[in-house]
Amino acid sequence: MTGFAGKSVLVLGGSRGIGAAIVRRFAADGATVTFSYAGSREAAERIAAETGATAVMADSADRDAMVARVRDSGPLDVLVVNAGVAMMGDPGELDADEVDRMIRINVNAPYHAAVEAARRMPEGGRIIIIGSNARDRTGFPGLAAYYMTKAAVQGMVRGLARDFGSRGITVNAVQPGPVDTDMNPADGPLKDMLHGMMVIRRHGRPEEIAGMVAWLAGPEAGFVTGAMHTIDGGLNA
Repeated sequence: MTGFAGKSVLVLGGSRGIGAAIVRRFAADGATVTFSYAGSREAAERIAAETGATAVMADSADRDAMVARVRDSGPLDVLVVNAGVAMMGDPGELDADEVDRMIRINVNAPYHAAVEAARRMPEGGRIIIIGSNARDRTGFPGLAAYYMTKAAVQGMVRGLARDFGSRGITVNAVQPGPVDTDMNPADGPLKDMLHGMMVIRRHGRPEEIAGMVAWLAGPEAGFVTGAMHTIDGGLNA
């Protein structure tokens, strides 16, 4: 497939899991892909060697470094912001500095990356932010700070869609549920509980999330913007 031949794609957070699947999908479809990583150098080098994509180090918690990475990538046709972290625990016991770091990665980074990319993005550009189905259902205690960051993504996507719409740039969120990654393996301790709440009783595959991202980045989704696209096996149904 060459559906993205000649297109420049940047994936923030592309060395593992969903991000790596997104890199593989765009590379297989002919795009010129650059992706960032923070602490997974070996994994990033493997994905780069496998796909021909370019791996670059950039910590999404560092606003200046992240914005510089977007700027140095030149005019982008597609920006995918996948980098994110999750913290769980009693709010009264969580490290405040770590909570602030999560906010920088999950909220500040997508906003500033999107704004920087849009400065030089051509007509018809695509901005896609990976959120979470957790925004629509606060199903578990101990995740208030994480839920807060994913709620912010929804407001950000809707607002930026209006800001950039006159230039033909679309802004959307993809909201995965349980996906088989090293952070939430399909055979992990939460499997039975999660599957018992789902319509399709299995973890999603990273490739399925990448497929939705690719569709949103493609020509058929030119009229889709400011929207949340939940892909969670019916967990929130």
